[in-house]
Amino acid sequence: MHPTKEHKTWLQRLESLHPYETLLYLGMIGSGLIFVFMVVAFLYSGMDQLAGAGHRVPVAFLVSTLMLILSGYTATQMRLHFQEEDIPRLEASLRNTFMLGVVFTVLQFAGWQELAAMGISFTGLPSGSFLYVLSGIHLFHLLGALVFALILLLQLRRTQGDGVRKLVLVTNPYEKMRIRLFTVYWHFMDLIWLVLFLLFVLSF
Repeated sequence: MHPTKEHKTWLQRLESLHPYETLLYLGMIGSGLIFVFMVVAFLYSGMDQLAGAGHRVPVAFLVSTLMLILSGYTATQMRLHFQEEDIPRLEASLRNTFMLGVVFTVLQFAGWQELAAMGISFTGLPSGSFLYVLSGIHLFHLLGALVFALILLLQLRRTQGDGVRKLVLVTNPYEKMRIRLFTVYWHFMDLIWLVLFLLFVLSF
């Protein structure tokens, strides 16, 4: 007979996680709650105040959404290339994810300029203000992931041509965990933005 696996409670599973994993998951829960409260406030502020005034969702927000969806794919490829021990392609996927994140950041600023050009200011209608606040908070969270991505890129660059560094990278569970946590957080940011973008579309 095969030994039965012990069923752990959620608290026991949390205790068995690496401290970095615990911090990330708790941070994601905290960030998720912040966005939930902000979205509820946005809904109660009268999100339809912008409707019928000739306004439209900024084109930059639409393009940035496509960029972030594409970055979700490149982030997924990172884990596959790591499992294949293909460091050059892992670095390429990480670099593409980073660059798409930078493009997304630039487009967010362009989107805010489009809102201002339409007469939707930060200090105007409450629903208009929430467009800036929600997208700004999301961008702030994404910038943290971009900084971490840049650190990972520099470390991967140092493994090129160094067999010992490469061996340590592909065999160290800590490195695998870092790649996994980065992709989990990046997909979390993708999901948050898709929800926000849907709300933005419905508000016009």
